[in-house]
Amino acid sequence: MLTNATYLKGLVLRATDGEIGTVDDFYFDDETWVIRYLTVDTGGWLGGRRVLISPLAITHTDWPVRRLDLALTKKQVQNSPDVNTQLPVSRQHESAFNGYYGYPSYWTAFPTFVGGVGIPPPLTIVDDSDDKQRQSMDSHLRSTKAVDGYHIEAADGEIGHVAGFVIDGETWTIRYVEVATQNWWPGKKVLLSPVWIERVSWEKSKVYVGVSREVIRDAPQYVESLPITREYEDRLFANYGRPPYWMQDLAPAASSHIGVK
Repeated sequence: MLTNATYLKGLVLRATDGEIGTVDDFYFDDETWVIRYLTVDTGGWLGGRRVLISPLAITHTDWPVRRLDLALTKKQVQNSPDVNTQLPVSRQHESAFNGYYGYPSYWTAFPTFVGGVGIPPPLTIVDDSDDKQRQSMDSHLRSTKAVDGYHIEAADGEIGHVAGFVIDGETWTIRYVEVATQNWWPGKKVLLSPVWIERVSWEKSKVYVGVSREVIRDAPQYVESLPITREYEDRLFANYGRPPYWMQDLAPAASSHIGVK
């Protein structure tokens, strides 16, 4: 099920013995565009402390009541390693977190399954920054809150800014980046696949996309309040002249290299 990240925020998380808080944000891996952690606002339960929860812990999503059920106890969450979610999550923090819960280290061996559903690695990112030597052990996590508002640069000029994300609730993959184009076409929003992103400049807060402004302009309008149907996705991919992800998922991993700087 494809769901806007805005709708996922605020979902209640329930451990096996009670509620622990609500979804506040997401950390995604910029190498695969997969959600690695949910940031949870625990409210008064842990004195305002925010904790990380891996999608690996989610056993069931109850959409009618807006709740995620976890295969964890409240005690496990309470005793989990303390991570300051206001700062970048380091690889050291991730190692402590995954070691505590007994999860695999996805950066050394890409997990085939998350939540029992296979996740295709949609792209590979090659870091071309000045300090590329440190990348082997550095985290590639990005907060969706932090990336909101990044400018979108098409092949022939700026086209808008990041206005949100559409997440696959089964695989916890970011399927689309929501683009607001109001500076050119008032009120219109469109979707772009992360696979079409050529590079991201974290320093300039800019996303570079390998398609033209005209092609983006002609994309079917995205309305957040309406469900994303397969018919809509067919029109979307036909407009961009790219194969849909459900066909790419059946093929070997993409070999395109995305520069990050």
